[in-house]
Amino acid sequence: MPKRKVAALEKVEADLVSLQYKIRRDPRSYAQEFYDQWLAYDAQRQIFVSSPATASNEDVKKFHDLVDLVAHVANLYPEITAPFPDHLKELLNQHHAVLDKELREKIVGSLVLLKRKEVIDSTSLLTTLFPILINTPSKTLRSLLYTKIISDLREANSKSANHKLNRTIQTVLHNLVTSDKTSTKGMWACRITRELWRRQVWTDSRPVDVMKEACLSDNEKVVVGGVRFFLGGDKEREEALEDDASDDDVDLKKVKHQGTINKKTKKRSKQYDKAVEKIKKQEKKKHAPHPLNFSALHLIHDPQGFAEQLFQKHLQNTKNKFSLENKLLVLQLVTRLVGLHKLTIISLYSWFVKYLSPKQANVTSFLASLAQATHNLVPPDVIEPLIVKIANEFVSEASAVEVCAAGINSIREVALRQPLCMNETLLQDLVMYQKSKDKGVVMAAKGLQSLYREVYPELLQKKFRGKQATMGLRSGEIKLRKFGEEEEGGIEGLELLARYKEEQKKKRAAEEEEEDENGEKKEKKDDADEEDDGFNSDEWEIGSTDSESSGGWIDVSSDEEDDGPAKKKARKNKGDNDDEAPDLVDTEKEDPAVEAERIAKLATTTILTPADLAKLQELRREAKLDKMLGTTQSKRKKELIEKHIEDGVTAEDIELPAMLGKKSTKEERVERAREGKPGREEHKSTQAIRKSKKEAEGKSTTNKEKARKKNFLMTIGKARAKNKRSLVETKKALTNHIAKSKQGGRRRNGV
Repeated sequence: MPKRKVAALEKVEADLVSLQYKIRRDPRSYAQEFYDQWLAYDAQRQIFVSSPATASNEDVKKFHDLVDLVAHVANLYPEITAPFPDHLKELLNQHHAVLDKELREKIVGSLVLLKRKEVIDSTSLLTTLFPILINTPSKTLRSLLYTKIISDLREANSKSANHKLNRTIQTVLHNLVTSDKTSTKGMWACRITRELWRRQVWTDSRPVDVMKEACLSDNEKVVVGGVRFFLGGDKEREEALEDDASDDDVDLKKVKHQGTINKKTKKRSKQYDKAVEKIKKQEKKKHAPHPLNFSALHLIHDPQGFAEQLFQKHLQNTKNKFSLENKLLVLQLVTRLVGLHKLTIISLYSWFVKYLSPKQANVTSFLASLAQATHNLVPPDVIEPLIVKIANEFVSEASAVEVCAAGINSIREVALRQPLCMNETLLQDLVMYQKSKDKGVVMAAKGLQSLYREVYPELLQKKFRGKQATMGLRSGEIKLRKFGEEEEGGIEGLELLARYKEEQKKKRAAEEEEEDENGEKKEKKDDADEEDDGFNSDEWEIGSTDSESSGGWIDVSSDEEDDGPAKKKARKNKGDNDDEAPDLVDTEKEDPAVEAERIAKLATTTILTPADLAKLQELRREAKLDKMLGTTQSKRKKELIEKHIEDGVTAEDIELPAMLGKKSTKEERVERAREGKPGREEHKSTQAIRKSKKEAEGKSTTNKEKARKKNFLMTIGKARAKNKRSLVETKKALTNHIAKSKQGGRRRNGV
């Protein structure tokens, strides 16, 4: 066979690859050869700088290979290649629009390689790539540069936070957004910041300030990018954390099992070692302290000013031409800020009036935003006209049942946060809708009724209050909070522990009283006095000279002990006389002020022991169980408000009662049935599905399945031999087969 002729370019390429390998092994011996290639590179570079668009394909290919060679060995000859990074930066900055696609990607990759070899630093690389990312018209180059910037920032912050680099890039992004508020260039600042926030590279308040400025931009796309960051950035970060945790899962038993049944090779042993290392890393992560990742909404500086600027610039301004969808996004952000930080923007509530109509597009989103913007520090006089407006527009017998249910449910969501916004007449009218024929309307009305049973039962008629609310009003447990009144903070469940300790004291006192009646207490006390006298006899001889005549302290203590139970008896008898009257309310219940004082004293003057903390945890569990079973007053109001603090109220929450009792369509039922099942393009039998699942998990087949797939010509000899066997040989073979199967096969696994 004749020898194949190699083209000249292929020879050069092969020579450069081999030269690169030789230079890495022995840089000194091949210094002259490298210098010759450096001169060739410099000559080609000057040609490209003068006219990059007119270069031929051969020149582009040659320059591409020379750049690759110099980039890989630049750290070995730092004096010769000192101007190399500047050459690449100049070529990329001035001619990135006309350079060949492959050559352009090679130059970018060479700059990244130089950074990895520590020829240049990250700041120099990023300040070179970022202006090109903003200005280049090439979509492929933008995608490449964006990927390189994100990966370089992640790598720079992998071991520890590189604060100097982060501040430099964050300053560049902040200036990009604020320099020209009408330009779309700020979109790149939003994309980079959001991606690094999602990957938890940036977790402080500086990226939040960048996105805050993006929300106040004049360009609609930049504003939407900033608003979406605040509304969904934290959820994306949590999902990324869950994905990383699921990707790191390694089945060590499976890897170990494969190592025992398969042939032992270096590759499989390395796989096992890697699996062990991954599991060790997972264990370290489990025991490591949880990072304090605050929500972006909590890291905003001056949320009051930010919310006012957003509302005035993008919502209240009539010259703003944003689409309705984008206006709703801005409105959701403003109302989330108002509800989360309990801000006061009075003009926001009057702005809602024109959008509270069933004919308004996306009206449930407006209702959800109104509920989000309500909290206990909003004046009730401001919200009451909105409640009346919703009741007049949505809740009537002539309205559709979906509209009526959404209206009552939105009123309930608002009243949940500010119960004082409702008047008695309107509440009675809304509660009467529980007699409606539609299930959604009934559930919405009952939800409103149960809410006011807990927070303000005086507004309800007596027949709608229920037993617990009536008893709570009589005993004084349920008290209406005044406007602006806040609940005092404390340790959760501490009142349960205080009540438990009080009950234990009473129980011990009762036991001591019974012992005193039986005469057992006196004997125990005498024995204790004798033991004390025998133990501290020296001290008593020194300290008391005339105690024999007085002995007063002994008589006083005994008198006090006699008086104590007598008082308790009198109180008990008094309670027995009062038993004739019906006890709807516990008459011995303490005054709430006294109970609060006792709890405060316990929290401030007592150190809780481990036994106290364990008992506190047990009492909390019992209280939660009682609440689930309905034996105690429910605290759903606080729980529902806390549920929506971070996630916010959505349009689905408003529409939920209207969906009750509705029959689902066939498509919805089919989709619900397919949930959690693997998608399959074609019909397969159950056996085929199991087989494909086995193959995906890396499991082997049985010997019978392998025998079925065996080539017929390979089995024909065995079949002929079986036919020629005599009865004695057949019996012997079957006996051996039975014996082997009992022993567990060829490897004797059953023994």
